[in-house]
Amino acid sequence: MHWLDQPQRFLFFTGKGGVGKTSLSAASAIALADAGKRVLLVSTDAASNLDEMLGITLQNVPVLVPGVPGLACINIDPDVATLAYRQRVIDHMGAAASAAEKAAVTEQLSGACTTEIASFDEFSCLLADAQSSYDHIVFDTAPSGHTLRLLSLPKAWSGFLANNDQGASCLGPHSGLKMQEARFNQALAALSDPTRTAVILVARPEPVRCRKLPVPVRNYWR
Repeated sequence: MHWLDQPQRFLFFTGKGGVGKTSLSAASAIALADAGKRVLLVSTDAASNLDEMLGITLQNVPVLVPGVPGLACINIDPDVATLAYRQRVIDHMGAAASAAEKAAVTEQLSGACTTEIASFDEFSCLLADAQSSYDHIVFDTAPSGHTLRLLSLPKAWSGFLANNDQGASCLGPHSGLKMQEARFNQALAALSDPTRTAVILVARPEPVRCRKLPVPVRNYWR
């Protein structure tokens, strides 16, 4: 596992389903912990089997892994993340907000878009927390399409906040979104920095069968 020779702080394991992302991410996290590092192993896959592999119950808060000092594991649960995100936005409105205003915001924060951004918010916290006590954070991601979407969100939402200064969205009232903007920008900076972040593409080799062409290949280029 050459990526552990000089590992970045953030390691993302991605690829299609069933190729071994969970096995490799868990093995890498254990190897780093065995080397004396403090490691957080993060699952962004709702169908993750990390709990069975490590013998723990995954939660939305770090859980220590038995038998592996220095290693903790966390699962970003979309439903739990959405509830926490909605409450933070409402609390940020302050005591001056009326019940009707809070009800309207609750309605705004009830769609699938909010669930996505809430999960992303949890993800951003891990990337933006420079004071974290973890030496390495290893991400066991969902299959490729979900992960590509997740990794594109910091730039997408940072651009949205920079170009919109009024109204509301599935993030909540724009007036309260400045509390997210700095975090999103920090997450984007971390993802864009090759000294801090590496993406390990996991794939399963498959044999390639070459079919004999009816005419020489050079004829196709004339």
